[in-house]
Amino acid sequence: MTTSLFDTIKLGTHTLNNRIVMPPMTRSRATQPGDVANQMMASYYAQRASAGLIVSEGTQISPMGKGYAWTPGIYSEQQVAGWKKVTDAVHAKGGTMFAQLWHVGRVTHPDNINGEQPISSSAIKAENVKVFIDNGSEEPGFVDVVTPREMTQQDIDEVIQQFRQAALNAIAAGFDGIELHAANGYLINQFIDSESNQRSDKYGGSLTNRLRFLDEVVATMVDAIGAERVGVRLAPLTTLNGTVDAKPEETYTAAASLLNKHNIVYLHIAEVDWDDAPETPKAFKQALRDAFKGVLIYAGRYKADSAQQAIDEGLADMIGFGRPFVANPDLPARLEHGYPLAEHDPNSLFGGGEKGLTDYPSYKA
Repeated sequence: MTTSLFDTIKLGTHTLNNRIVMPPMTRSRATQPGDVANQMMASYYAQRASAGLIVSEGTQISPMGKGYAWTPGIYSEQQVAGWKKVTDAVHAKGGTMFAQLWHVGRVTHPDNINGEQPISSSAIKAENVKVFIDNGSEEPGFVDVVTPREMTQQDIDEVIQQFRQAALNAIAAGFDGIELHAANGYLINQFIDSESNQRSDKYGGSLTNRLRFLDEVVATMVDAIGAERVGVRLAPLTTLNGTVDAKPEETYTAAASLLNKHNIVYLHIAEVDWDDAPETPKAFKQALRDAFKGVLIYAGRYKADSAQQAIDEGLADMIGFGRPFVANPDLPARLEHGYPLAEHDPNSLFGGGEKGLTDYPSYKA
């Protein structure tokens, strides 16, 4: 019997309604001041609760972890209360939701972090990377990132503690679990990839050392909330935000083995998804599958047929559909019945209000 994209699947203690994931997508609609999740966001996620799993947009674990204007946090009481509105709304519709926990490291600007200098694995600026700041209008103002300072051991210990507390806060806010953002060039990725990590201590140099920060962050979150509530997102082949690894297949197969030892509930692989991007080699996907025994999620340029094929081949257990979820709140039903997909308006992705967030309708024949 073959498994369908629309079959249930066990994820820790949860039985999900299908194998379709709404992956994390920054929308920059948090209430200011305070970066607080709000009722508008609750409506948006609840509209999409038919996904087997929703992963929230990246939510920063500390004021220093913020990369862009108007993104939500999960370190203050007010922020936890804001997210509780969101999780309550999703659970009322029968959905399951994990919080993506995020520290951007060097991918920010002092204007987003109270005038501080960003922190990273090394004092290396991300080349050709821009972030957006609040420039006093509703439109984000894009600026170049700056050179970060290399984190001290004390900084590292502090950030590990912030991840632990954020995981506890996420559970207090009603999330079913958390996804550690270790992808797309943000802080943990800055330690993993060889070209962004020039450290000479136990966090740099060898592959084991470059994976140590990931290892320690996952260990403390598993200890805090349980392995069945922890997922991790990796982006082996993307060079987003300026992080590059010299031997990505070796590095990320090792990362998958490391995560398997922690018994985390899922591994979420972000594939390169621009139009003429290279495919992830099948042998590499097989190596990740062999290394990691939990639920394996892929997100990239999937359509219903390619998603089903990935599941049929046994390389993936669940598939994330990013941009299609923006304009298609009822995406699982549309995929299942072959209904046409609406196109999203790229101009309303970041910032603003309900327009381009909650006003996309479900399919009507």
